[in-house]
Amino acid sequence: MSAEAADRVAAVISSRPSTPLQVSWFEFLLDGSLLEKHLQSPNPDPPPVQLIIQFLEQASKPSVNEQNQVQPPADNRRNRTLKLLALKVAAHMKWDLDSLEKGLSIPVLNMLLNELLCVSKVPAGVKHVDLDLSTLPPTTAMAVIIYNRWAIRTIVLSSFPEKQTKPGPHQMNMLNLVQQEKEMTENILSVLKEQAADSISVLEGALRLNKGSYVHTVRTLDLLGSDAAANGETESSTAGLRISGEELHCQVHYDLGGIFFQQGCTEQPAYEKAREHFRTTKELLKKVPDLTERLAGYWNACKALTGAWMTCATFSLQAVVEEFIKDNASRCFPAHFRRSVLRELLYRVQQGEPGLDEVCHQLCVCNAVRDALEGEVLSVRFQQLLLRPSKAMVDFLLEVGRRGGRSESCRTVTAGAFLCCRTLCENLEDLSLALSMTSHPLLVELLRDEDRKLLMEQMRKRSATVNLSAKPLPSFYDIPASASVNIGQLEQQLILSLEPRRIRQILIELHGMAERPFWRVNSKWEVPPDYINVVLAIKDSLTKDLVYILMAKGLHCISIKDFGHARQLFSACLELVTEFSPKLRQVMLNELLLLDVRAHETTAAEGSKERPPPDLVSRVRGYLEMRIHDVPLRQVIGEECVAFMLNWRENDYLTLQVPPSLVMNNPYIKLGQLLASTCKELPGPKESRRTAKELWDVVVQVCSVSVQHKRSSDGRLGLIRQRESSLGIMPSNSFSSVPQEPLVLTTLISLFVRLHSIDDIVNEVTAEHLSIWPSSLPNIQAVDVEAVAVTVKELVTYALTLNPNSQSWLVTQADIYFVTNQYSAALSFYLQAGAVCSDFFTKPVPPDVYTDQVLKRMIKCCSMMNCHTQVAVLCQFLREVDYMTAFKALQEQNSHDAMDSFYDYIWDVTILEYLTHIHHKRGEMEKRQIAVKAIGQTELNSSNPEEVLQLAAQKRKKRFLQAMAKLYF
Repeated sequence: MSAEAADRVAAVISSRPSTPLQVSWFEFLLDGSLLEKHLQSPNPDPPPVQLIIQFLEQASKPSVNEQNQVQPPADNRRNRTLKLLALKVAAHMKWDLDSLEKGLSIPVLNMLLNELLCVSKVPAGVKHVDLDLSTLPPTTAMAVIIYNRWAIRTIVLSSFPEKQTKPGPHQMNMLNLVQQEKEMTENILSVLKEQAADSISVLEGALRLNKGSYVHTVRTLDLLGSDAAANGETESSTAGLRISGEELHCQVHYDLGGIFFQQGCTEQPAYEKAREHFRTTKELLKKVPDLTERLAGYWNACKALTGAWMTCATFSLQAVVEEFIKDNASRCFPAHFRRSVLRELLYRVQQGEPGLDEVCHQLCVCNAVRDALEGEVLSVRFQQLLLRPSKAMVDFLLEVGRRGGRSESCRTVTAGAFLCCRTLCENLEDLSLALSMTSHPLLVELLRDEDRKLLMEQMRKRSATVNLSAKPLPSFYDIPASASVNIGQLEQQLILSLEPRRIRQILIELHGMAERPFWRVNSKWEVPPDYINVVLAIKDSLTKDLVYILMAKGLHCISIKDFGHARQLFSACLELVTEFSPKLRQVMLNELLLLDVRAHETTAAEGSKERPPPDLVSRVRGYLEMRIHDVPLRQVIGEECVAFMLNWRENDYLTLQVPPSLVMNNPYIKLGQLLASTCKELPGPKESRRTAKELWDVVVQVCSVSVQHKRSSDGRLGLIRQRESSLGIMPSNSFSSVPQEPLVLTTLISLFVRLHSIDDIVNEVTAEHLSIWPSSLPNIQAVDVEAVAVTVKELVTYALTLNPNSQSWLVTQADIYFVTNQYSAALSFYLQAGAVCSDFFTKPVPPDVYTDQVLKRMIKCCSMMNCHTQVAVLCQFLREVDYMTAFKALQEQNSHDAMDSFYDYIWDVTILEYLTHIHHKRGEMEKRQIAVKAIGQTELNSSNPEEVLQLAAQKRKKRFLQAMAKLYF
């Protein structure tokens, strides 16, 4: 570059305005006059709220002592000055809570206002509600008012929904800080909500102040910082910025209205208080500058919610409609509020209140116009009105459009009404009504001639089509198409409809308007992966859509147990595919079989004892024996057919009549056959348990894994686990294929319990028929222990949903909780097991239920929960009283149970004597007296006959177990 060119470049650079450097927070500490100059500049950088954040952040940083221990922020001159600087910035902003709330988080603003209370000499340790504001210095009273205004405003703002911002990659390291701030915010909100009533009382007291108040300014805070307050200047009646009484009352009334409006969700009378406060605010606004645009929305909402509009009088209801029509132009009411008003009136209609139908229709139309303006989909309720529109509704819709006016701000309302009118015209079957509508001045002005002609032509075609569709329809496949309407509306109807004829009619109309795959309209429509290729291979797009949607809707109906609609949808689909696809015909027959099986099993689960009809049993057998190579089969159908045969004890068929080739080729049938054979042999001599051993071997193979070393693509050795069998453990999240028959379930539970406990005697789980299974495994390390544990838990949980009163399953469930250290749940199920076999302990619990092992586990449960008195009582239940455990428990002093209230349940005199001794030793005279009183009961006298002593023990056992049941059920 030449020297001349360099000079030109330098001249250009020097002529550009330079960006001033941002002022750092510590510079304000060094120069006392810098803050005021900075705040008075046109565009201060950093802005005021950012300065507050920086000052308070630096003032609240923890310190580290010489031992490298983190200490709270030091109370030194630097930190006090930083806090004072933050207050000065807020004072410069004239304590505008709107601006402060927008720029500062709740924790920062809480810190700032607490600092304001501190410097304003608000008495520490005294509740604000106990202060008399009229006797406090003006700046002190104003600090209390500002804090409590912020408290209730924060409660109100926290109830508004906020869109959460997702952290980007560069923000991930800040997640911990964000989480900490969230927790701090929640804690502060919790405290503010607890003190909400006090804050309301403080502000109501502020409304009784008739004179103006003063709030701290930069100057008064300077005086505080320079210790000039000793002369009392900052506490004088003229110190600070003067707030007139009208302005103060206006702000307080508005904030109180906000909190009462928020409380109205749970306390309806609060809306009355809110309306009164907003009414006063509205009056005071005439004397002070405008407060906020939101007041208009609050005021109208309060009038609606307090019944100022919503009375039974027709005039008042019409006022609601009038306000909704006006709001279509101003859009003050949130859309959700408008919908909630309509829902409230509809609820009153359902309760039988007369005279509200017409108003509901009019509000529905108003909301539809608003939805059209916002670009939202028109509501289902409005579309239902379109199906049978009355002349009155048409006239009202046109009136809403006419009332939109011709000003630029109101033409959008007219346009929204026009959109609704056009949709209505396209749906009208009454041609004369449609003609009178299209000739209305509103549509004449907005509709071009060619559009009007096209619309009329569509209506004439629709009229002709409607006449044709009035003919009787002999077959599902012969339904003619109706007139076209909006694609979005048709797709919505397609999603909602469960009537096969209507679904096909909608699809015909849609295919006439657009060529695209309509089976994708709803992402929740799902067809099993086994069938998807066959369905999507259908060449005709309309037929493909129809088959897919009918099948998906039918499967959904089955999942929600709506078997009636599912049968209609599947039958229609079967009729459709029979004409062109034998493969899909067989698929639908299989699905109809599964539908019938599930429907019958559902009625059985609900208590029906009716056996399945012979036809259904025959169809199930036919499916199990079917062999058609090209037909896709879902495994779940075979599984549920086998479960169905087991449930209804078709054991002879499974053990004797199933073709051997079928057993060899279908592992689930093989498992069903082994289960049926094992159940037939129960109970039986050991010699007849060959089938149980075979079933055991199969399940062990299912649950076993082999460990292999395999070299991965990057050359490293990795450990992978492969199942040795094509059979898999039944899924833990779905028991649709698990039999419901009690004996089959008991056998399965017994097998998996034995497998679960075979190498862990300490954590053994008990169940019925454990003796029929082998007691050891040659290769226990190969068993997937976690999968077995999950299967045991899910099987027992499922079994208890079918019969929650099976004492055997309850004990097994209790043992599962016990070995997983869930002692409270375990004790609850042990008590339930005893309750169901003793009529809630009115009879003795059978000893084969409360064995010594079960009782010892109950004792350990109580011990682990520090319920030591309960331990001592249960020690008496053992065949040989465990004095050692009982005495050790009674020595514990941190018992979490009711202690001496359980002494009445002790019948063993030795334990009671030990109790008396230990209370005497500790000087616990009251408890000793209770123990002495228990010993002195005549029925516990050792000279009594054995029958009397047994009767006394049984009575105490019953009462103790009933008391425990009330504690743990």
